[in-house]
Amino acid sequence: MISKLSDIGITSTMAYTAGAASIGLSILSWIASTRAESTERADRWGIFVGEWAPTFFALGVALRLEEKADRRGRSWTCPPRAFRIRR
Repeated sequence: MISKLSDIGITSTMAYTAGAASIGLSILSWIASTRAESTERADRWGIFVGEWAPTFFALGVALRLEEKADRRGRSWTCPPRAFRIRR
C-alpha cells in the first residue's frame, strides 16, 4: 500500500503536513462545535478529528522509509543483513 501511495506521488512531507493540519482542524472543529452544540458533542467531534493525526504521521514515516529505499535501490521491508537467517 505504501509503495502505491508513493507511486501516485504522495510524499512523506504531504503526510506530515496532513497530520499537522488535522491537529489544527481538530481545534477549530472543537471551537466551532462548542458554539453550535453541547460541550460533550463538541469534545467528541474534536477528538474524532484529532485521531487522524497519528495515522498521517505513521504514513509519513512509512513513506519516508520508502523514499530512502528508492534512493538506495532496494525495498525497505527486507531485514538488515545482521538479522537474516543463514542456511
